Amino acid sequence: MPDFEVCVIGGGPAGFAAAMRCWDFGKRVALVEKGPLGGAGVFNGALSSKTFWELSRDYRNARRLNRGYRADNVEVDFDRVSAVVDQACSEKTRQIARQLEALAEPRPGCPGSIRHYRGAARFLDPHTIHVEGTGAGESRRISAENFIIATGSRPRELPHIAIDGDSIITSDHIGTLEAFPRSLVILGAGVVGCEFATIFANFGRTKVYLIDRAPRILPFEDADIANLCATNLEAAGVTIHHQANLISMEHIDDSHGGVVEYTIEHATGGRETIQVEKALISVGRVPNTESLDLDKAGVEQAERGHIIDHDTRTNVPHIYAVGDVTLDIALVNVGEIEGRHAAERICGLHDSKLSYDNLATIMFLAPEVAAIGLNEQTAQQRRIPYRVGVYDYSLVNRAIAMRNTEGFVKLLISDDEEMKILGMRALGTHASTTLEAVSLMIQHGRSARELAELYHPHPAITEGLQDCVRMLLGTSIYKPSVFQSELRLSRVHYDENEAAAAAAKDD
Repeated sequence: MPDFEVCVIGGGPAGFAAAMRCWDFGKRVALVEKGPLGGAGVFNGALSSKTFWELSRDYRNARRLNRGYRADNVEVDFDRVSAVVDQACSEKTRQIARQLEALAEPRPGCPGSIRHYRGAARFLDPHTIHVEGTGAGESRRISAENFIIATGSRPRELPHIAIDGDSIITSDHIGTLEAFPRSLVILGAGVVGCEFATIFANFGRTKVYLIDRAPRILPFEDADIANLCATNLEAAGVTIHHQANLISMEHIDDSHGGVVEYTIEHATGGRETIQVEKALISVGRVPNTESLDLDKAGVEQAERGHIIDHDTRTNVPHIYAVGDVTLDIALVNVGEIEGRHAAERICGLHDSKLSYDNLATIMFLAPEVAAIGLNEQTAQQRRIPYRVGVYDYSLVNRAIAMRNTEGFVKLLISDDEEMKILGMRALGTHASTTLEAVSLMIQHGRSARELAELYHPHPAITEGLQDCVRMLLGTSIYKPSVFQSELRLSRVHYDENEAAAAAAKDD
């Protein structure tokens, strides 16, 4: 008889969610984690970086001069900032540990249990793993009827750049910094790179350079969003190397202990060499699979190292893979949903497939960006006819009251009588508050008309979303014919004889 009904390898967001869902079904669960509980969802990732961002935003706001008062002698201390970040991560880890401790043994009426083993796991055969204990843990064998692999990912490194964890670092090393660097270059202008550029620019103690090999940052987003984020970064003192190829980057010794020297080639062909104190490499992530000995379990992997899965199940029927280890979508909320889904499949709750059409994300930039569903760029690539309304924050009372009117709400709906919501982007203060209702309506295929009928609290940022829907219906309080710079109302359709989209502004 196997030791456990389910063994979860990895204690990050996906693995923890999977273990808890298995417990709901009364399963005997083993949870194996070699590092801190919470994984990248807490440390060197989601919680730590977002806490860092929140603190940087608070500091930036404290120095604003358009509030009717002035705060003098506003100082920032890196050690204290780091301590607050550590405190946030410790709080979450204690919560996870508290729950695991409470559920370690079955309770009356609750046959489920979760035993936590600290160590690195590797497969011995399809039903057995060896756990090499770390810290106070001891090595052991564990057998199980089912396995859920949730070992996550780590920052991708480049073969021609020597990452030393001191001068040239990844996001995993941010917590080891001892002071704000005087200067910092960030390689990679995706979400993570732009978030750290925002953080260090907000604190105003670091000269930041951002290397972007594409024509604009955030190339997966619409130009209006990416351009505003780039403008704000540059206004905060960030130098963006647009369409720049990195030729070399290395740590060199000098009289002050060393600097990082990098050379880029611009689109014109000219080369530029700059010296900075630190370099942050942010060029994606790779799955943590090397040490699992997946071949002994018969689990198939792709050339890039990630586990091949079909709706969380691998080619071995009793082994599942969830979260970053599959390289589907590297988001905490996606990992948690996949973990729960795998647990439910194991427990026979349902066999319906996961849908990724309704993903909601937040990008912690300046300003905050909230996204769900399709954007215009993707809709046009797929040649989906749509109508779009863009509603500027300058017309939203809550934003006016906050003296923070930079941003807009953009809503895409189907170009038919149903007016189903295809996607939304919100850029500005409290942008994430606009996602909930839209997410539910996309999930259930409801018409945007229903958003116009909701009662929103006043004043709230969501009122901008509501009037944006009304604008698409032709019933908005503020009229696009009057506020031509603040409001946009367009229809995008496709001529059968043309390959490109034609956008015509409505009257």
